[in-house]
Amino acid sequence: MANEITKLLDVVTPEVFNTYMNNFTEEKSAIIQSGVAVADPTVAQNITAGGLLVNMPFWNDLDGEDETLGDGDKALQTGKITASADIAAVMYRGRGWSVNELAAVISGDDPLGALMSKIASWWMRREQTVLISVLNGLFAENGALASSHLFAEPTKGISGELVLDAKQLLGDSAGRLSMIVMHSAVYTTLQKQNLIAFIPNARGEVNIPTYLGYHVVVDDGVPATGTGAAKVYTSYLFASGSIGRNTGNPAKLTTFETARVANKGNDEVYTRRAFTMHPYGVKFTNVDRDTGEITPTNGDLAKATNWEKVYEDKQIGIIAIQHVLAGE
Repeated sequence: MANEITKLLDVVTPEVFNTYMNNFTEEKSAIIQSGVAVADPTVAQNITAGGLLVNMPFWNDLDGEDETLGDGDKALQTGKITASADIAAVMYRGRGWSVNELAAVISGDDPLGALMSKIASWWMRREQTVLISVLNGLFAENGALASSHLFAEPTKGISGELVLDAKQLLGDSAGRLSMIVMHSAVYTTLQKQNLIAFIPNARGEVNIPTYLGYHVVVDDGVPATGTGAAKVYTSYLFASGSIGRNTGNPAKLTTFETARVANKGNDEVYTRRAFTMHPYGVKFTNVDRDTGEITPTNGDLAKATNWEKVYEDKQIGIIAIQHVLAGE
């Protein structure tokens, strides 16, 4: 059986792993399925080329006023379009696992299939954790979005009225909002009120939770401070296309490899990835970093000083809502 396990693991090359990861994430990730996270081939190429930061440039909106036309003597003035730099941090992350041959013999299961599906699911959850860390930094005290995109009602419970008031921070751009991320306690409260509706996915299965038409993602990594009835939760509204999720495969980065510990009967699997999970409209300043780390940690991402707003407010499709479970 040991030889069979090793042969199974040997057929998974970095290319196979990368393709599997991308296909799995595109199919399973609620963030991608909702249209919130989008990929930019140019950014992916930049990640593949290597480096710790990647530029995500964008064109600024046009300004100025229209002019009245003349009868031939009056010339129209010309404006110009300008560009600004949105900078994303590249996450270089890795993790290893071990498969014992005796466990595989006893279970009689397919070790490779089980391992691959669990690795892909694990990485998908880690991407979501990275995004929550970024949000924690953006909406921390003095954070880049704390003054413009935070709707704080720490005495009011979650409700349709509260969420609708919060989405109004985007004004006539609020129609782009498509997803809400909330703590499981908030989700359960809405379930008790029969306010969670389910819609079919692409295969016709009724399993996508929604609230007020927004795709719901449940993650206990969102901020929750205090205790009891006064515990304040933060929920997030996202607009379609507001997150840049990009992956790359630098030539010197071995994304998938195996090793054999013969005296223990263990087959080891190691995975490494280079990716971004970056909200459009802010840039990573890279000024406050944990000592001894080459690439940003989740702690670095959660620091307010590492983020700076570079878009106009309505162009940034993220709203944070602070609330309790039940209140006024």
